[in-house]
Amino acid sequence: MPSLSLLSNKRFQLLLNGGFGIVLLVVAVFSTRRFVHGGWPLHHADPVLVAGSALLFLIAYAFKAWGWQRLFAKHERPGAGALAAAGGAACVGGIALPGRVDDAIRIAVVRRFPGTRTGLGALGISLIVLGMLDNAALTPLASVAAVDADSWTVRAGFGVVAGAGVLAAVVIALLPRATTWPQVTRFRLGAWLGGHTHCTSEACAAWVLVSVSWALRGTAVFLLLNALSMTSSFPLALAFLCASAASAALPIAPAGAATQAGAGAAILIASGVHTTEAIAFSVAAQALIIVTGAVVVLVVAAWQLALRVRPRAASV
Repeated sequence: MPSLSLLSNKRFQLLLNGGFGIVLLVVAVFSTRRFVHGGWPLHHADPVLVAGSALLFLIAYAFKAWGWQRLFAKHERPGAGALAAAGGAACVGGIALPGRVDDAIRIAVVRRFPGTRTGLGALGISLIVLGMLDNAALTPLASVAAVDADSWTVRAGFGVVAGAGVLAAVVIALLPRATTWPQVTRFRLGAWLGGHTHCTSEACAAWVLVSVSWALRGTAVFLLLNALSMTSSFPLALAFLCASAASAALPIAPAGAATQAGAGAAILIASGVHTTEAIAFSVAAQALIIVTGAVVVLVVAAWQLALRVRPRAASV
């Protein structure tokens, strides 16, 4: 059928993905303008600090993509651009889609990216390990936030986040050995895991890159707090980041961005920030993250389009 042949055309897929990225960026920009005119706090923020925060969020996407890339065997390793675009698309999809659907978005984007040779199984196990690496990377951040917290309830919550990160690191370390146990290999799932545990061979390098990504995000939140002249400290920025990240781990939740914004606002309120300011800042932070995610998708799509057009123009 003509419609199916059109959908299978690589050039059409590239233009479709690029158009999708442009639409995402336009939606994010218009949403931002609406909040600005409706009283969103960024209308009186320091533009230099806001720009610095956005730049750090963008760089964080790159480090997260490099870390994720290390979890694949070299012969099927996707490009960093594909993984960065997947992360950006998942972030933008969090505007309306329920929590945990972002992994499906990541898989779909990587699988449809030009030149990808990665199997569905390798993608699935890499996302599981990446999630555990995220937890491990949050452990030091959550520990700092726990020490700085005034409430024992909040301190206990961050203690749970830190403990989950330690447990995740232990699981990653034991996974290659565990998949060789006879009690595991006799099951089909255990044998399948044994064939994909190559993703843990560079887990340490991946953890370092993912940790850098989270540190950059924490610094971005700190700059944004100062841009809005709010009560700020680096531990408070880390607390906001950890609370938002922990809420994303819920198996069933409403729109991911809304859940993370609510969790971030809650931790700010618990830290003494006025309720109105806390909610406004949390919405502003999530909107900025979504805008940078849309920019990542657009930049990667534009770069792929340029790579396609350049050889054709040179041959003319």
